[in-house]
Amino acid sequence: MDEPGTIYFTGTAGAGKTSLVTAFRSWLTTAGYSATVVNLDPGSESTTLQPDIDIREWVRLADVMQEYDLGPNGAQIAAADLVALKVFEVKQALSELRSDYVLVDTPGQIELFAFRESSKAILEALSGDRSLVAFLFDPTLAKSPSGFVSLLMLSATVEFRFRLPTYNLLTKVDLLTPAQVEEILSWGENPGALVDAVERDMPTPDAQLSSGVFRAIESMAPLMTLLPTSSQDLSGLEPLYRHAQQVFQGGEDLEPSHAPPDEG
Repeated sequence: MDEPGTIYFTGTAGAGKTSLVTAFRSWLTTAGYSATVVNLDPGSESTTLQPDIDIREWVRLADVMQEYDLGPNGAQIAAADLVALKVFEVKQALSELRSDYVLVDTPGQIELFAFRESSKAILEALSGDRSLVAFLFDPTLAKSPSGFVSLLMLSATVEFRFRLPTYNLLTKVDLLTPAQVEEILSWGENPGALVDAVERDMPTPDAQLSSGVFRAIESMAPLMTLLPTSSQDLSGLEPLYRHAQQVFQGGEDLEPSHAPPDEG
């Protein structure tokens, strides 16, 4: 069996990582592919995600707070480093589960995932040649020009830090109007339209700042394409699969290793 395709789902808190991981696993299963879900968030309180491998078996945020007498913020940092120490247990557990895909739900605090050296060590240990990052754009932030640019820069930072192919997903599109979705997607397709929107959004336009913003946006143009998705109506999940296949093996479909035999 080939090495599984690994997708790390990350983004700002509330972007819908857990819901999308759950929905995508369901979609893959329906399509005939097996998927292993890994929870890397020691502070997760989700009742919807049922991970196959759960870091909370080794590291729990509440336990870290109590053992080290830390507040929530300090415990998050300490827990992130403790998770890195357990990465080989996670890797061993993954080796025992044969699946086509590995879907990784990362910590809700994006700064812990994006900027801690421990996160880089975790990805290096778990990632093979068939890995990518799905960066989620929260529609609440993405529907304003400044929020869109902020998320774009954060996505670029994640790609720079981890050196993995990164695919931007606009989540929860069922909460947006069609006009809002169209406008957000237009910013991703046309850097000039985004610059114009940013300038209109500025209370006091500044020529020097506008020039700097334009250069920054122009340099990130290859990263700006967004895929609209929804974990509610499952829109965008097949295109996500297609993109993953393009990254992992040039677009060729996997042979479903756990699909029922063809009775025809």
